[in-house]
Amino acid sequence: MKYALRDGTRWEETSFQDHFLEILYGNVFGRGLVKVLVCPGISRLGGILLDTRFSGRFVPGFVKRHRLSPEVWEKQEFRSYNEFFTRRLKKGQRKFPCQEDILGSPCDGKLSVYPISEKGRFPIKHTSYTVASLLKNRKLAGRYYGGTAWVFRLTVDDYHRYAYPDDGVKSSNYRIPGIFHTVNPIANDLEPIYKENTREYCLLHTKNFGTVLMMEVGALMVGKIHNYQGAGKISKGQEKGRFEFGGSTIILLTEPGKIQVDEDIRRNSMDGYETVVKMGERIGRKR
Repeated sequence: MKYALRDGTRWEETSFQDHFLEILYGNVFGRGLVKVLVCPGISRLGGILLDTRFSGRFVPGFVKRHRLSPEVWEKQEFRSYNEFFTRRLKKGQRKFPCQEDILGSPCDGKLSVYPISEKGRFPIKHTSYTVASLLKNRKLAGRYYGGTAWVFRLTVDDYHRYAYPDDGVKSSNYRIPGIFHTVNPIANDLEPIYKENTREYCLLHTKNFGTVLMMEVGALMVGKIHNYQGAGKISKGQEKGRFEFGGSTIILLTEPGKIQVDEDIRRNSMDGYETVVKMGERIGRKR
């Protein structure tokens, strides 16, 4: 993978997680193994194991290996690995911009931005999507043609809670179940899709940035999405939900002409680099 910091630093690195997934989804045998692992019973068993006290023994090694900073967490001792994975930061560790015209990141992660068009594709968790195939709703997808897709890829060392990027009113949550297959299920798509992760989205009718679609994409195995509320009023920086164990992704779809992507993020994405961002950090500005 290719990464960039906001100060202009760039580098390439292949983590164990990325290398493992590339091998797993890159051949027929690996995809066959995944099809077994995502069976509901096995997935539930994995979740149960991650909630046990025994799983908590792996936390100290993970913290040391990824050079995490326990002093910023609300608690330092955890009953299980999942309790550690969903840890909450101390108040004040993630702050959103005071200026109403500045868009702050909804989460920690590695950000890529893509222009949205009817046939344009972008990768999410080793699967290539059009906006219509991502949403399974062509009419809703059309609303965002000409706009921007903001893809935040969270790795296992990231903070796995996420927040609303602006004040406004949200819709109900819409869930799309994950499936695994070996043929392309979507008519007119040119590339085969072997899997689709479970995802959940809502529409945010924001005060400053138009109607923003916010989607959470869970891990194919084990990972869970926990959103806290249904339709109603929201505020900037309010915690929206959290992921349980597994690599995860947050997606924002913004309408055409509403937000200008920060230039360094746009340039990094064009060059194939993901920009490392933290929750609340400026990523764009109202047009």
